[in-house]
Amino acid sequence: MERARDVSELPKAHLHLHFTGSMRPSTLLELADKYGVRLPDALTAAEPPKLRATDERGWFRFQRLYDAARSCIREPEDIRRLVREAAEEDVRDGSGWLEIQVDPTSYAPRLGGLIPALEIILDAVDTTVRETGLGMRVLVAANRMKHPLDARTLARLAVRYADRGVVGFGLSNDERRGMARDFDRAFAIAREGGLLAAPHGGELTGPASVRDCLDDLHASRIGHGVRAAEDPRLLKRLADRGVTCEVCPASNVALGVYEKPEDVPLRTLFEAGVPMALGADDPLLFGSRLAAQYEIARRYHGFTDAELAELARQSVRGSAAPQDVKDKLLSGVDAWLAAPAPAAA
Repeated sequence: MERARDVSELPKAHLHLHFTGSMRPSTLLELADKYGVRLPDALTAAEPPKLRATDERGWFRFQRLYDAARSCIREPEDIRRLVREAAEEDVRDGSGWLEIQVDPTSYAPRLGGLIPALEIILDAVDTTVRETGLGMRVLVAANRMKHPLDARTLARLAVRYADRGVVGFGLSNDERRGMARDFDRAFAIAREGGLLAAPHGGELTGPASVRDCLDDLHASRIGHGVRAAEDPRLLKRLADRGVTCEVCPASNVALGVYEKPEDVPLRTLFEAGVPMALGADDPLLFGSRLAAQYEIARRYHGFTDAELAELARQSVRGSAAPQDVKDKLLSGVDAWLAAPAPAAA
């Protein structure tokens, strides 16, 4: 009898990781101590906080914890530390390409403005790529809780830095707030500037939010998108267009979108031919990183090693990585699958 192959050795791309949420819990505690920040008890406990964001109160609590963590990031050296540690964690989990998502507006007041904030992040990414060998780029995300004009400013900024490591433009925060079409001009600016469009949709709200991302924002990827499983015609549309859904199983359960890991519709999406890129979303709050998402697919959904390899390929194909990087990672996936599975003890 053979044991399953180690998913942390499976080459893959990570397309859904938020900057603040990538932080190690130990780093958060050290930064809070450094700046004298009193953290909510939920962020200092040994276990991840209990979250449920399917109602307004739950989302407010989630956002409060996130804002408390973000308040501990104050200096360029903190930015550099988070970028390096996110890369180190990804390398440990078998990632060969990481697109980290950030709203520089959140850090601008402490770092001298929007432009300095983004430049500090991009410089940190450049240094980390050299030090770790991980392919890494940035996806600039607007906040749908803010005015669409703010999103346009961010889109122009993102395009301006497309040659410095920005590869995409997103739209995050509570998708129950603000209509996707309000942000259509920002996404048009990003697309015209050569950036991929990757808004959040189909997590806290249903299939309609995924359709809005496709129709109004012309998304080439969808952040989450799992609720598309409720609409067979939408699944076919995503499959036919090859739109990658950045599915984050642990996050979906932690936020109450699904009750249990086995309820996340991974198999439904996979069998409908919808490309997926499994992501960790916010490991600081959800307690698991990239390889653990593949373990969820294996343990709760019966994904074989061959199917896990296909998920990894889909993540690579859906990325903004240069073709030579994609080819190298895809060859690595094939090699992982071709190697004999370890024998049972």
